[in-house]
Amino acid sequence: MTGYRMDDRVRRALAITPSSSASARTVDITTIGAKTGRERRIEIWFYRVDDEIYLTTQPASRSWYANLLKNPQFTFHLKNSVRADLPATAEPVLDRDARRRVFEAIVADLDQPRHRAYISQPVQSVEEWMDGSPLVRVSFPPV
Repeated sequence: MTGYRMDDRVRRALAITPSSSASARTVDITTIGAKTGRERRIEIWFYRVDDEIYLTTQPASRSWYANLLKNPQFTFHLKNSVRADLPATAEPVLDRDARRRVFEAIVADLDQPRHRAYISQPVQSVEEWMDGSPLVRVSFPPV
């Protein structure tokens, strides 16, 4: 989480762990449409692996990912423990070893009983996530 000068409340909101609740990891992101050029805001979970912030979803094609590939600058909206609109940049994670490391942590995190109310368990295998899920690393540039 290099770059953006954050106050302590924002740092704490981003410092989720595998024991964090679903609401703690729920944010909105505003992207610029790859085809339309219009702003698109969606709700999504974020993940923290090795002190880095990531966005991903269960295996499927996602418009937000296409938007970030075309326009990597976006807004990361914290909305639960603290409200903040953070300028951010998305970097696709394409290296297979890096994807495996991140997805192993995410799948292990999601395959815990506390997530049963939100996600069918067991979640798809790491291999399925690697082959079918978008994955971006989020950085917060200085403002």
